[in-house]
Amino acid sequence: DLLPAGHSKEDFDKAEEALAVVQSLEPSGIAARDLSECLISQLDSAVPHFDELSTLIRSHLNDLAENRLPQISKKTGFSIELIQELREDLHLLNPKPGAAFLETYVPNVTPDIILEQDESGEYRVRLDDDRVPTLFISEYYRRRLQASDCSDAEREFIKQKINGAQWLIDSIEQRRSTLTRVSEAIVEHQKRFLDEGPEAIEPLKMQQIADKVGVHVTTVSRAVDDKWIQTPRGILPLRRFFVGGTQTEDGDDVAWDTIRLKLQELIDKEDKSKPYSDENLVDELKKAGMTVARRTVTKYRKKMGIPSSRQRRDWSLTNS
Repeated sequence: DLLPAGHSKEDFDKAEEALAVVQSLEPSGIAARDLSECLISQLDSAVPHFDELSTLIRSHLNDLAENRLPQISKKTGFSIELIQELREDLHLLNPKPGAAFLETYVPNVTPDIILEQDESGEYRVRLDDDRVPTLFISEYYRRRLQASDCSDAEREFIKQKINGAQWLIDSIEQRRSTLTRVSEAIVEHQKRFLDEGPEAIEPLKMQQIADKVGVHVTTVSRAVDDKWIQTPRGILPLRRFFVGGTQTEDGDDVAWDTIRLKLQELIDKEDKSKPYSDENLVDELKKAGMTVARRTVTKYRKKMGIPSSRQRRDWSLTNS
């Protein structure tokens, strides 16, 4: 092998020795040069099927990822059942051992709106802004305006400051009012979602709420931005209630969230010896009254982290 310019074989040997020292540290698999080396270094030679596991790691990781078990069987002579058993063992290894040193920061979420039900079951919206101090204009300055020794310049200065302060107080109150009205309109539209769960969420656009409240759509967008609401179904971002959708053949609106839940249900119940292709999923959704394009099914399947039909196939259930 050619060495990099300016480096001797002695330099290369020292680097290899240093790498070996680092790789001997915990956790197993760190400082590996590729995924195969990372996984191999985590294997104990005393484990059952050590040689077979090593073969899969060195030569067939891509085939395993794509669920091409018959090809692996043909190349290695391993049975499908053994390959599946080995794959389960491989899942016990850690492909990213260094991730244990990463710190994940999960901020606490404090709801801005509290949603409660009254005795009749109706939802009531309440702003949770008790932490925000109440603003008011000091009576001292109001009295100062009436004082006989207050000069014209001082009086004009105080008036300007009082007007500015009053404008700020009014703006904050208007913002509170807008957030309350927007929240009430959202809750009214998504009552079925709150009562029945995610599968009952309705398609909703910000323009619909803007029209109902009587404000510009950008006002709605600003009002719900980074705002959270505490509901009987947990603390949710207000933006969670805005979802796109499609129409059924009967002209009914269906939210994308509802389609995603149905998609998950279909895949959970499919025959794993012959999983649904994306085209099959389109047909099954249509039977359920949901007309969706194949590219849309593919898009949402990938977003949901669901593998392709080939990757979902259980080869132990078929002889083909």
